[in-house]
Amino acid sequence: MSTLFIADLHLDEARPDITALFERFLASDEARSATAFYILGDLVEAWIGDDDDAELPTRIAAATRALSDSGVPVYFMAGNRDFLLGERFAERAGLTLLDDGAVHDIEGTPTLLMHGDVLCTDDVEYQAVRAQVRTDAWKQQILSMPLEARRAFAAKARSDSKSRTGRIDETIMDVNQGAVETALRHAGVHRLIHGHTHRPAIHPFAFDGANAERIVLGDWYDHGSVLAIDGDRLDLRGLWQV
Repeated sequence: MSTLFIADLHLDEARPDITALFERFLASDEARSATAFYILGDLVEAWIGDDDDAELPTRIAAATRALSDSGVPVYFMAGNRDFLLGERFAERAGLTLLDDGAVHDIEGTPTLLMHGDVLCTDDVEYQAVRAQVRTDAWKQQILSMPLEARRAFAAKARSDSKSRTGRIDETIMDVNQGAVETALRHAGVHRLIHGHTHRPAIHPFAFDGANAERIVLGDWYDHGSVLAIDGDRLDLRGLWQV
């Protein structure tokens, strides 16, 4: 029985094969026998509100609810694409919402869980935008718009994001090691699991006189990426489409 982690699925109607892969994985024996299942943000390409009546949110809710109903706790932490996801959808989907920066005991090791975007402190422009859109006033303003207006807004935001990603240095969009160590020190732990950067890897490093590790989850653009932790065993792998 492993604890499973995924992030950065960016599920979208334009990539139905990845949505189907997500549904198959949640229905698999591996997922159904997990100790717990964590989704660390960017489950979808864009979340426009819990009242979205499109097919994709319904399929996601059915898959996560079925896993939860099978007895596996399903935890969800918002990312930069789905921070508007709230209690209404969480209840429908059988999700337990987590704050970014939560510490959970994972297979006997206290572990800091984050989406990862707040650690990219070198990207000053992004951090300024992030601070603005996370305010209650901004979220209420967006959620008060009609669904179609929100869909148009989300489409433009995705287009702007792709344009910006293509014109800035990739190193700026990676996590800052100092920010990582500050977060670990504040949490009082030596292991961090996060997504956001789409650079799957396990990074061991020395930290405050002890060994530490930062585990980065992969994305789901071309295939799935999953981290399975079983005791001291870490398995970070891809789920190829079948």
